[in-house]
Amino acid sequence: MWDASAPAWLDNHCAHVSSFRNFKSRKARPMAYVFPAPPQASLAVQGTDARFPVRRIFCVGRNYEAHAREMGNDPDREPPFFFTKPADAACDTPCTIPYPPLTNDLHHEIELVIAIGKGGANIAAADVMDHIWGASVGIFLTRRDLQAEAKAARRPWDWGKAFDLSAPIAPLKPVADVPSLTNARIWLAVNGEIRQDADIADLIWPVADHIATLSEAVTLAPGDLVMTGTPAGVDALLEGDVVTGGVDGIAALEVTIGSRA
Repeated sequence: MWDASAPAWLDNHCAHVSSFRNFKSRKARPMAYVFPAPPQASLAVQGTDARFPVRRIFCVGRNYEAHAREMGNDPDREPPFFFTKPADAACDTPCTIPYPPLTNDLHHEIELVIAIGKGGANIAAADVMDHIWGASVGIFLTRRDLQAEAKAARRPWDWGKAFDLSAPIAPLKPVADVPSLTNARIWLAVNGEIRQDADIADLIWPVADHIATLSEAVTLAPGDLVMTGTPAGVDALLEGDVVTGGVDGIAALEVTIGSRA
């Protein structure tokens, strides 16, 4: 006799459809958090109101020979090394930044900043430009006394490098409009007096090389920033100082150091 019940394959098919519909319904629901999510860190972009979302900030250490020597190190093209700042250390310029807590030796470091627009791992140096969204200039603020204490104790540098508002960055310029990432004057002045003055051609590890090396250790993603190192002339800042700087053809900035936080 013919069995009117549904065949097993149809039962399975209906179960799969139901599960898929439930999955789609779950996916459509907005994500629930235990408290409101913090705002996305971001930076201004030249010529538009659209903003660049910041995912991570990587920093290259001792990437100018003269600066490495002024800090007491031998810069003979040792492999580049990296450390990080939190994404929300980045802030737009012009701005006023309170003199940070726990330090009496706040230093300026002017740096070329690279913005990643296409992710990847193990990127060949020859392909790095395909992954760059844009560039700018930033001031890498350092609590030098805390960094020195960490060095002496052989501890991480985080408290010296990774603090609130420690990466003021000028509006980003899309890479198509950047004249060069290999040759350009980089400079910084405090109250109108030049303190740092060099050329990004002096980078020990050029942009393509150090980003390729970085991508061997982590998978880069859109929104990542790379602060590429500072030339010689780093020095202390005081409350009330007005800091200006730039990378010619790319961006310029102004930061005022306010009263202690």
